[in-house]
Amino acid sequence: MSSIVVSTLSFSWPDDTRVFDGLSFTVPGGRTGLVAPNGAGKSTLLKLIAGEYRPAAGGVVVDGTVGYLPQTQPFSPLAAERTVADVLGVAPIITALDALAGGDFSEEVFTAVGDDWDVEDRLRGQLDRLGLTDLTLDRPLRTLSGGEVMSVGLAAQLLRRPDVLLLDEPTNNLDVDARHRLYAALDDFAGTLLVISHDRVLLGRMDRIAELHRGEIVFYGGTFTEYTSAVEAARRSAESDVRSAEQLLKQEKRQMQQSRERAAKRSSTAARNVKDAGLPKIVAGKLKRDAQESAAKSDDVHAKRVDHARTRLDHAERALRDDDAIVLDLPDTEVPAGRGVLIARGLRFEVDGRELFADNGIDLDIRGPERIALTGPNGAGKSTLLRIVNGELRPTHGDVQWADGRIAYLSQRLDLLYQDRTVADNLAAFAPRLTHTRRMHLLAQFLFRGDALQLPVAALSGGERLRATLVCVLNAEPAPQLLLLDEPTNNLDLVSVRQMESALNAYRGAFVVVSHDEGFLEAIGVQRRLRLADGVLT
Repeated sequence: MSSIVVSTLSFSWPDDTRVFDGLSFTVPGGRTGLVAPNGAGKSTLLKLIAGEYRPAAGGVVVDGTVGYLPQTQPFSPLAAERTVADVLGVAPIITALDALAGGDFSEEVFTAVGDDWDVEDRLRGQLDRLGLTDLTLDRPLRTLSGGEVMSVGLAAQLLRRPDVLLLDEPTNNLDVDARHRLYAALDDFAGTLLVISHDRVLLGRMDRIAELHRGEIVFYGGTFTEYTSAVEAARRSAESDVRSAEQLLKQEKRQMQQSRERAAKRSSTAARNVKDAGLPKIVAGKLKRDAQESAAKSDDVHAKRVDHARTRLDHAERALRDDDAIVLDLPDTEVPAGRGVLIARGLRFEVDGRELFADNGIDLDIRGPERIALTGPNGAGKSTLLRIVNGELRPTHGDVQWADGRIAYLSQRLDLLYQDRTVADNLAAFAPRLTHTRRMHLLAQFLFRGDALQLPVAALSGGERLRATLVCVLNAEPAPQLLLLDEPTNNLDLVSVRQMESALNAYRGAFVVVSHDEGFLEAIGVQRRLRLADGVLT
């Protein structure tokens, strides 16, 4: 099976920002999941392996052909008029086969077909297994959803049968059914697979996990669960090493201070004894110098031991991962059990003259601190329903009744905050009665300290923007009793997903979350599942 060998690879952006410096590793055959925080360089690394970027130094050797599917839609707007057949790379072959069927037996036609006489059967098989049975080959790309585009891109790569397949967040924009079809297709892929993902179900199907950490690749054999256990064990070990090193440093400092105090006491006693003994000055001077040299040597020994202990502490602290956990208590968000939060009756909505929901409309009751997952195929109207419930859209028919209490809607764009203000300024706007001390404490709980407090929201990373939105929404005045979340884990790294889970587990109100991430839904303790399909909510 093919392998990927990266040797002393270095890469910088045009502004001289260094991404990799002498990176070396080997990806063996089989299935490897690549994880790291957003901004660590995962996507850049895949582009370097695929040959889309050129390294400043070092190189990449791939044993065999490479297929690559990026995270964003791999087809530019300029190519929007291209068809499914164009993307699948079979348009010339299909044209040649049609020409043969029409009686054209020229050499050019046979050359175009090559060995791909069964291409139509193969591509139809790939499209069918990815849920694209009704997709015609002449369909323009601009008419496809994001999930359909990703599935077509994957089908194109699988049709080419590469030895090595590189995928960047392939389950983004896919609903539950499409995800399971992708899992099955990748299970059957016989080549070497390297996948960037925060989808824990997909990562759980890998043979190993590769973590990009502080510019180096570290491999963990076994399942994703074994990876998380290994990382947690390493964290506990590093914390223990830090505590031991801190204790040793304190001990060495204390012993050095005690040694200095004893030396000073001996020097004072010796001086009195010399004076009382009436020794000649030359003898007394020598005794004094000898005592000073002895004290200096002892002090030098202790100083070296202190330096060694300090170095050991520095090494231990460098091995310690940043504490990225969020620990919260949100008593103001509590909603009593059984209390009515929202009642919707007969909701209907038209999009371009088409009824999105069934004729009898959508009914929805939310009571108490319910944790509700709203699932269903892409395009069913889940996001539209959330926007109607939030009051952002008015239904064509039906009505929504809200209880007293604030509703907060977190869209996929995370656009609730003032982009030109800092997180602290935004929090002050959401909760004006908070004291400065309390505001700083809340921001620290959400890991905003130091320089991050001075940056405008627009300059924050995706994970930081999520935390900024959460700290403002969850501590708003009045506190929200109902949260509406639309695909909150899309485009987040694993650390940010865990932080979102911590925040929602601390939240005591009701929420409705649209998500296809089963691991996420399980982690946040969903109690009720609703499915919207074919205009019906069940």
